[in-house]
Amino acid sequence: MVKTGFIGAGTTGTALAIGLFQKGCPVVAVSSRTLSSAQKLARLVSNCQVCHTAQEVADAAELVFITTPDDVIARVCRGVHWHEGQSVVHCSGAHSVDILEPARKSGAAVGSFHPLQTFADVDQAIENLPGSTFALEAEEPLLSTLKKLTSLLNGNWVELKPGDKVLYHAAAVFACNYLVTLVKLALDLWLDFGVSSKEATRALLPLLRGTINNIDNIGLPNCLTGPVARGDLGTIEGHLSALEARSPSLLTTYKELGLQTIPIALAKGQVNERKAEEMKVLLGHPEFFAHCHSEGVPMESGRPKNLAQGKPWRVSKGVGDSSLRSE
Repeated sequence: MVKTGFIGAGTTGTALAIGLFQKGCPVVAVSSRTLSSAQKLARLVSNCQVCHTAQEVADAAELVFITTPDDVIARVCRGVHWHEGQSVVHCSGAHSVDILEPARKSGAAVGSFHPLQTFADVDQAIENLPGSTFALEAEEPLLSTLKKLTSLLNGNWVELKPGDKVLYHAAAVFACNYLVTLVKLALDLWLDFGVSSKEATRALLPLLRGTINNIDNIGLPNCLTGPVARGDLGTIEGHLSALEARSPSLLTTYKELGLQTIPIALAKGQVNERKAEEMKVLLGHPEFFAHCHSEGVPMESGRPKNLAQGKPWRVSKGVGDSSLRSE
């Protein structure tokens, strides 16, 4: 089994080191910005040398993981004297292997080994690691080694081509970080009608878990529910009115998310093109509906009568264009 070393003993480095050690992979050396962090990690694995410098780790290990913050990976790599026969990988989600070019020029094999997982703290990271997908960048034979380590961690892997890393990381931000943002926005709305964040979190968590379960078990697009999935214009218009009155800062976000959801609803097949066009008008041009109300346009079921009768108003140049026409 390859002897590994870790430069950086933060949450990611500690979780990976412990995960590999528990599966029989030797962790022989560790260094960190603070000596106490390195000592803490070394106590959690057997026969691990606490190093004062990154160079000591590189001298002791066959495969070196650089698990520092992203903005110091390049500096750490430049500061080590690498040699042929060594392997060095970083665990950044955003950077490609090019950031390790100094090591490659010195004859070392270079790669990237990014766990697609959220690591809020060490204990949770260790628990979350099994089953995670790892984004791999490397050439053979290092690539095969990284695949074996992924299998040891009970994970899956995806091989990324040059240039894919940033887009891959942006996707992770959408799925993970911005989910937290959306939950925070939902909590803020609950606060507006007098429910504490703690109570709101307790109420929303089963909904979140149910949504994730539906994505897992039913899949896209059929897991989509809610007013856009149903083409429920009245409910959407009610949301827009309530947000405008009580949380106007969320209007733009709500409308943009709604517009992005319409293609999913169409793919599910629960709404037709006419209904989708009506939702685009409402979400892209809510002022059109308000204008109809103010001008006394005949309404039916909360919509201009021609819409209710199946004669949609269309956006002539796209959702963002203000030119609307009746058919």
